[in-house]
Amino acid sequence: MMNIDLEIFSPVHHISNPLFDEHGVKVFLKRDDLIHPMISGNKWRKLKYLLKNAQEQHKNHLVTFGGAYSNHLLATAAAAARFGFKAIGIVRGEDVDNDTLFLCRLHGMQLIFTDRESYRDKQALFSKYFGDNANAFFIDEGGASAEGAKGCSELVDELAEPYDHIFCACGTGTTAAGIINGLTSHQLNTRFNAIPVFKNGGFIKQEIDRFLTAPADYDLHTDYHFGGYGKATDELISFVKQFIASTGIVIEPVYTGKMMYALYDLIRKNHFKPGSNILAIHSGGIWGLLGMKDKF
Repeated sequence: MMNIDLEIFSPVHHISNPLFDEHGVKVFLKRDDLIHPMISGNKWRKLKYLLKNAQEQHKNHLVTFGGAYSNHLLATAAAAARFGFKAIGIVRGEDVDNDTLFLCRLHGMQLIFTDRESYRDKQALFSKYFGDNANAFFIDEGGASAEGAKGCSELVDELAEPYDHIFCACGTGTTAAGIINGLTSHQLNTRFNAIPVFKNGGFIKQEIDRFLTAPADYDLHTDYHFGGYGKATDELISFVKQFIASTGIVIEPVYTGKMMYALYDLIRKNHFKPGSNILAIHSGGIWGLLGMKDKF
């Protein structure tokens, strides 16, 4: 089994737009999507210490969970292939075949499909299929864990400049918690802004808070879900297409598209003081486009 290591290449790019000039703000994008073509963005940050734990415990069989278009499943499959693990993905819903699952299988991941009710109790599913397998290692959906938050906190170590605000999309809350922990440990006054991608996303605060190393205050913007997880309106799709065409940076409607739309909209509404420096986190996940091709 190989040493668990992956070179971080995540530059910060300045994004230009007349809207930003009009409101006197500067916007930057932390390009975590460039870390690895498959294990990209926050996926590698969340998996790093989980894989180290598996290796230290002499477990070589990764078992994780996700939907049929899960970026996390694909990232875990690619990481398992890269570092010498076996991988099983327990997939929510009926047995299907799509581009994402093709790539998972291509990287050697075996897939088990389960009904949505059973999927709710992931520990029970793990016990059912792998309770007697001493080599099996449980990884929660999306890499949600204290280890995942620890990996994401290291993003703040890489920042060479101070920012007034940081924006990030939220699914499990692990990345948000990690970045907030990083800001706390560096004693930075940066305001963290979380963009939940779920309808009625206020619950994400509980998910974020359970991985915080200390109580923290941050902003939760819950009005940018566009109908719910994996949902998108024509307005969001139009924004994503325009952003890609004008910047050359690929985003998708599930996570980063909603986060960037929220940032642009809040700038338009004078949410930020003139002179603010704002950093948005491109958390990868561009393979999410594969499940939404029909909307473009």
